[in-house]
Amino acid sequence: MGSYIRPRALDAALRARAAGPCAVLAGGTDFYPARVGRAIGEDVLDITALAGLRGVREEPAHFRIGALTTWTDLVESPLPGWFDAVKLAAREVGGVQIQNAGTVAGNLCNASPAADGVPPLLALGAEVELQSVRGARRLPLGGFVLGNRRTACRPDELVTAVLVPKWGDRARSTFLKLGARRYLVISIVMVAAVADLDGDGTIARAAIAVGACSAAAQRLALLERALAGRRLAPGIGALVSTGHLAPLAPIGDVRGSAAYRLDAAATLVAQALERLADD
Repeated sequence: MGSYIRPRALDAALRARAAGPCAVLAGGTDFYPARVGRAIGEDVLDITALAGLRGVREEPAHFRIGALTTWTDLVESPLPGWFDAVKLAAREVGGVQIQNAGTVAGNLCNASPAADGVPPLLALGAEVELQSVRGARRLPLGGFVLGNRRTACRPDELVTAVLVPKWGDRARSTFLKLGARRYLVISIVMVAAVADLDGDGTIARAAIAVGACSAAAQRLALLERALAGRRLAPGIGALVSTGHLAPLAPIGDVRGSAAYRLDAAATLVAQALERLADD
């Protein structure tokens, strides 16, 4: 049986992290299912008493989502409309009980290819804030999630916040998910789309991210460039082509073949753009 520590100050948590390998416990919605049927042998660092790491607050250049912020906290926070994609994804993270306990940062640290929170935060250009006794650093979310269950978090670091840069007043976003059933399902394909508009309704900047079609969610840079300068109006989904999906590398499994996922991704991307146009 390993040791268990539940510090009440961040400094103490960072010292514990630096002392040696340990499993970090936050919401526990991934921690406990991964250990069903066996004793917990590793040292456990329970960070749930670090109250300063919970909540969403606005700062001059971004919104700070504390590492212990739950999906329910996020849904209930008053946020700009361009956060809609994140809130839509939050409602897809398991059932309400999971949303009440599971944390935003935990979803990113779990680094599942089908993690619902990654595509919308990736599309919004989020950064991950990491701290250790050596100091703090930030990584773009795309540089933090390295692949299936792999992140750039060092053994002595804790994720302390997710930072979402501010978009314009005319920006809007959406999120779509395809699964084998409507609720409580692992994603086959996920799409998050964000568009910032000029005063005449043309797209000044767009961001499209697709999840569950690669080892880590991917931005569709070619499509983003193709959208810039176009008017956001019904029919814009027809712009999507298979060439825009080049960054994706879907696999085939019991939930769908690689070809099916690729076709579904193209359909969902087009639908997401049409939804933005309808807004």
